[in-house]
Amino acid sequence: MEKNLAVTSELNKKYANKVVQNVGLCISVFDILEASEGFIYHSDGASYYKVKFRIIVFRPYIGEVLTGKIKSSTEKGIKVSMGFFDDIFIPADFMQPGTQFVNEDQVFLWNVDGAEFWMDLNQTIRFRVQAEAFEDVTPRRANTGPRRASLLEASSTETPKIAPYSLTCSVNEDGLGVTSWWKM
Repeated sequence: MEKNLAVTSELNKKYANKVVQNVGLCISVFDILEASEGFIYHSDGASYYKVKFRIIVFRPYIGEVLTGKIKSSTEKGIKVSMGFFDDIFIPADFMQPGTQFVNEDQVFLWNVDGAEFWMDLNQTIRFRVQAEAFEDVTPRRANTGPRRASLLEASSTETPKIAPYSLTCSVNEDGLGVTSWWKM
């Protein structure tokens, strides 16, 4: 039993809170199905095990309805957070007809039959998954040529961080959008 705890701990260090390409966001090891007897390489001193395990993964299916909180808004759309996963985007084109961006408040407003429904920050929002994207974010090989750029120049040319796994979602159906809109 102690061996399984140690193996589970090492597997969680390796996989928990990391994205595996075309699998999803690994949350935690669920259980160990099989673990071999440990073996030690003669020049290493570390124990090695061949392990078969199951892991809990976050990867919603296309069409699944989820709930999160509005993290930020720009005229391009809304960023949503589920607490453990923040790379959710709802493009402005995937919102209810009659939705517009209010520049002064930096939020979206849905006008329907003369009523105004605001999409304020930190409000709970229900959305449908439309697409997912996996990006390879493995480090690229550094330029091995002579170093000519100063640190100031290098910092100004930093590329924006790319999420290894992201969701594109919509709120353009009845029942979707800010959850308080649909409570009677």
